[in-house]
Amino acid sequence: MMFVDEVVIKLIAGKGGDGCTSFRREKFIPLGGPNGGNGGKGSDIIFVVEKGLKTLVDLKYAKIIKGTKGVNGKGSNQHGANAKDVIVKVPMGTTLIDEETGLVICDLVEDGASFVVCHGGRGGRGNKAFATPEQPAPKMSEYGEPGEERIVKCELKVIADVGLVGMPSVGKSTILSLISAASPKIASYHFTTLSPNLGVVNLKDGRNFVMADLPGLIEGASHGAGLGEKFLKHAMRTKIIAHVIDMGAFENRDPLNDYQTIRTEIENYSSLLAKKKEIIIANKMDLPAAQANLAKFQKAYPHKEIIPISALDKTGLNDLIIKLADQLETITENPLYENKELESHIVYKFNNEKPYTITRDEEGVWLIKGAEIEKLLKMTKFQEEESVARFARKLKGMGVDEELEKRGAKPGDDVQILDFMFTFKE
Repeated sequence: MMFVDEVVIKLIAGKGGDGCTSFRREKFIPLGGPNGGNGGKGSDIIFVVEKGLKTLVDLKYAKIIKGTKGVNGKGSNQHGANAKDVIVKVPMGTTLIDEETGLVICDLVEDGASFVVCHGGRGGRGNKAFATPEQPAPKMSEYGEPGEERIVKCELKVIADVGLVGMPSVGKSTILSLISAASPKIASYHFTTLSPNLGVVNLKDGRNFVMADLPGLIEGASHGAGLGEKFLKHAMRTKIIAHVIDMGAFENRDPLNDYQTIRTEIENYSSLLAKKKEIIIANKMDLPAAQANLAKFQKAYPHKEIIPISALDKTGLNDLIIKLADQLETITENPLYENKELESHIVYKFNNEKPYTITRDEEGVWLIKGAEIEKLLKMTKFQEEESVARFARKLKGMGVDEELEKRGAKPGDDVQILDFMFTFKE
């Protein structure tokens, strides 16, 4: 299966059903009164974690996901049914980011977790809902409210306790295959691993943890070189960075230089990633130069925790998994995102600015823009006189008429809201 870990899609929640303008008409019952029902709510778009999924491939070709409209209201006080919500299934570890603001909408990390990403519009009110003692028989109703629209980036960061990192061909995939049931592709060329491989490591004492073999790094990975961006993204959820070093200096490698290169890329990418617990796995200790290189490495980094192993000879692996399991028990879970990155933690302060803008184009047309006004327009039935009058009252109450006069609008001037053109009157 193709591994896809990042997708951008447009979401359009369902529009609310339209309200109904209707009056009770029965024999021998004069002036029956309004009985138009409300429309049903449009469908929400809800993202849900499906444990069996490992990739976002199902969303790769879904450029747009649309909700369905609520059912229209009917006469005899019949309200329309709500539309069925749209469920989008994603793997554990999926983060949703608003493309416009860059803020994190939600981070879905538990099986069955769900989040309403786009809310469906409410149903339009029927004329029964507008009845008042002053106006007992209104001849107007509303269209349904438009559903929310947003462009969302879905970003998968695999969930693992330990992340195996290091230069290409240092033995990460081999180590994972030896200590877990995972079967990653292993070959003698660089970048064998093209996507993260996960394996569950089971200890004899009953403990277990998840280990990820992450794509190989090269210099410049934090800026997109090689497969670095894939690795760096998926390493963010790990609790321990297990840094695999080719201590045997196979292919004329320099263990000290390799280590420092990877550390630099980690630090450039994220300070949070750089602060994670790190264990050095000194692999290929079966090679002749390994002992001398290990001594140099220990002298250069005397405070680093180094575990010598040979994946070829299968030595040191038991000590490695015990050490990792012990360390995991001492590490507390830290949040992946800061509050300032989360959409739910943004505080919106009140200000006195009007919720719309008024400009004039080269042809002299007054252009009014604003989410509240545009929604009001979309929900107004302009074929009903009372609905038109209500729309005009709403605009006047929002100060639109007064603002147009201040800016020099004259009776007869054209005023445009979305694709609708009006004539300004005093």
